[in-house]
Amino acid sequence: METWLSAPVLTLVKVFISLIAIFTIIIVITRISGLRTFAKMSSFDFASTIAIGSILASVVMNTDQSLLKGGVALAGIVLFQTLFAFVVRKSKKLNSAFTNAPMMLMYEGKILYDNLDKTNVGESDLIAKLREANALDFSQVRAVILESTGDMSVLHSADRSTIDNRILLGVQGIPGGV
Repeated sequence: METWLSAPVLTLVKVFISLIAIFTIIIVITRISGLRTFAKMSSFDFASTIAIGSILASVVMNTDQSLLKGGVALAGIVLFQTLFAFVVRKSKKLNSAFTNAPMMLMYEGKILYDNLDKTNVGESDLIAKLREANALDFSQVRAVILESTGDMSVLHSADRSTIDNRILLGVQGIPGGV
């Protein structure tokens, strides 16, 4: 009988075997599909990673769950993620419909409050990212961009160097439309 502190040995053995099997399946799928499987390049990639983790946990913790069913579910998610990435990469219309564009939150030392409001990011969150990036002064900050993944990129420099426009490709909310 299972309790909070104990479980039958047979159950523990099944959990361990399931763990080895499902991780082996994940490794094989990742080797076939590539590293993007666990990359956080878009919100869809992030959701796929969460789904994969959920399936992994369900198969490992539920000893009545089929390893084959878990493997097929994992392969299905990775296949859908791969197809989705391909379609979004090939179609500008679908790309704009299904992915978030990066948004400029700070530009040339000035906080862009309208863009903070649009993205629901607080000034304190922005300043925390500046500290994390070792920005010492607002005047050093060339740009802060909220990426489509939800990460913030802080571009800063002690000298007054300018940003190559290619770095800002696809970024929304740039003052003056740089």
